[in-house]
Amino acid sequence: MQKLGREPDVNKAPVEEWHFPFEVQQAFSIHRLLSDTWEGMSGSYLGKNWVSVELLLKVFDVTDKKEVILFLKSIDALYMQQMNDKLEKERKAKEQKAKGQARSQTPTTPRRK
Repeated sequence: MQKLGREPDVNKAPVEEWHFPFEVQQAFSIHRLLSDTWEGMSGSYLGKNWVSVELLLKVFDVTDKKEVILFLKSIDALYMQQMNDKLEKERKAKEQKAKGQARSQTPTTPRRK
């Protein structure tokens, strides 16, 4: 913003993790530590593996477990949607590229005179 000669607009600044309440920050921290679960055949993202949540709640000394888990589920749902959208775009791009390559490799039949 200094190079542009403008004052930064706080309302347009991206939201960072520290802007959120402590419980949401705890949920973000725990979410990052959970392992990802993928569907083997299609490669779809299924979300986080929740097996170690109880241990992580203890490690982070979470007092309001219900609230943190609520935020954690919300974060996971948004992250899952974001990951699957990204994967879908990548699949479509690969399909388009494959179609383009198939068209360029299709032999043409010579015209009869």
